[in-house]
Amino acid sequence: MSARTSFNELLESGAHFGHLKSKWNPAMAPYIYSEKNGIHIIDLNKTVVKIEEAANAIKQIARGGRKILFVATKKQAKDIVAEKMKSIDMPYVTERWPGGMLTNFATIRKSVKRMSQIDKMATDGTYTNISKRERLQLSREREKLETNFGSVSDLSRLPAALFIVDIVKEHIAVAEAKRLNIPTFAIVDTNSNPNQVDYVIPANDDASTSIACIIELMCVAIKEGLSDRKMDKDANVGEENDTKESSAHEAEELAVGVKFKPTKEDEDKGGAKKPRRRTTPATKK
Repeated sequence: MSARTSFNELLESGAHFGHLKSKWNPAMAPYIYSEKNGIHIIDLNKTVVKIEEAANAIKQIARGGRKILFVATKKQAKDIVAEKMKSIDMPYVTERWPGGMLTNFATIRKSVKRMSQIDKMATDGTYTNISKRERLQLSREREKLETNFGSVSDLSRLPAALFIVDIVKEHIAVAEAKRLNIPTFAIVDTNSNPNQVDYVIPANDDASTSIACIIELMCVAIKEGLSDRKMDKDANVGEENDTKESSAHEAEELAVGVKFKPTKEDEDKGGAKKPRRRTTPATKK
């Protein structure tokens, strides 16, 4: 990923526009370039560096085969995140953050299993033995569960990291991740506290173009990590095959060596011991 290209893309997407000066968080001072017409301007040179750091870390997580949960419930980001995450098969939350999503993960998994149970009832003939009213209730329950948990149905264990858009709005998700020591990545605007997350990306978290640009860069990093993971698997399979062939060859050589190993008596005589010729006793006439 070229730093110069990223800078131009961020500039065109409006990622440098922060909030009003009156709403700023002093902890964001290191990432603010200047102030214009009462609005803080974010230093995109630092944003590019932080994007590189975040992308490298996310790439390694994806390479390890672990999941990154993307959280974006604000209107400007939800459709972008949903579309991008579906393409790379990563879990995401774009509706209301369900309290206890991480800290009470077992209960969330029960809700996901409930979806599977309703789907099974629809296919195994159970629907034919219940009333129309009960079928309607189950359909509504399934629809509600799909809205809240459908995007995390494949998340069988806690995610390895969270990527958050707007940590002020998603403060509950940040708190739960912090409590469980789950690494957090976030797009942080000038009204936020960057010390609350592990990997800060200072940028405009209100403009859809800015959000789309940064999310796309993260998607590229994840795809690279998944590609490297596939290459590692292929390499490991090749090494295992070579090891099996080498072991078989060594076993064969060892077996041959044991079969034709000369005795100590043969070594003293300077040659291999000749087998004795068995003679049959002469028969008496």
